Amino acid sequence: MLKTGIYIDAENIRLCGGYGMRYEILAEMANVGNSTLLRANSYVVEDRQRTEEDSEYRHKLYRYHDILRQYGFKLIKKYVKKFKDADGVVTTKANADMDLAIDAILQARNLDRIILLTGDGDFVRLITALQNRGCRVEVIGFHNVSTELREAADLYISGFLIPRLLPISATDDDKWHRGTAINYNPTKGFGFMRYHRMTDEGLTSDTVFFHRSKTENEIDPQLFNHPMQIFEFKIFSQNGNRPEAIDIRLLPTEQSPRRDF
Repeated sequence: MLKTGIYIDAENIRLCGGYGMRYEILAEMANVGNSTLLRANSYVVEDRQRTEEDSEYRHKLYRYHDILRQYGFKLIKKYVKKFKDADGVVTTKANADMDLAIDAILQARNLDRIILLTGDGDFVRLITALQNRGCRVEVIGFHNVSTELREAADLYISGFLIPRLLPISATDDDKWHRGTAINYNPTKGFGFMRYHRMTDEGLTSDTVFFHRSKTENEIDPQLFNHPMQIFEFKIFSQNGNRPEAIDIRLLPTEQSPRRDF
């Protein structure tokens, strides 16, 4: 049985495309197959001055914290600090990197597998240290993920590709999949979409045939040869024919950060 720990750089994830992430899906990932969730830490930021002065901010923030606790996550808070320079310009700082790194190193002695959610390249050295202690380190990120971070991990997967981790749309969420194109033949205009499914054994990958004629809007065919480009699609099968991806559309490359709290 793999003893698993989850460590979330929550502010980085929130500002880089992971706003609205479903924490219960992370817990589910760590409790399937031969894995059991032993530690689940989320490193969050709070502006205490704003908490005292803004009731709407306080309500949203504490409701968010309560949801995390309900799904078994321990919250480690980092409070915003404000500094004023000689010109009177105020800057804010709230970095939980050190807290996360120390906790992960100390707790790794009881873990076999660590799932780290961040896109911050500053954690590359932490990944190496955890691997040297015998832990398998898997990284999940959204936008703006450091190349060095992806390369250092034993496994990197985009959070957009994990089923139900981030809602695809307000309606018909269960009918849509996200994946990347592989083995695309530009001459014949077909290839395969590689996507993931959550099974009793854990997160598994599968493929489905696609043709570029099944796109919702005009998509530059060269994007089907880009390994980091993510597509959204439905899977259609009729009269025993092989399944096919249809209504193919691009996932936006960037999303505006949410700053509600």
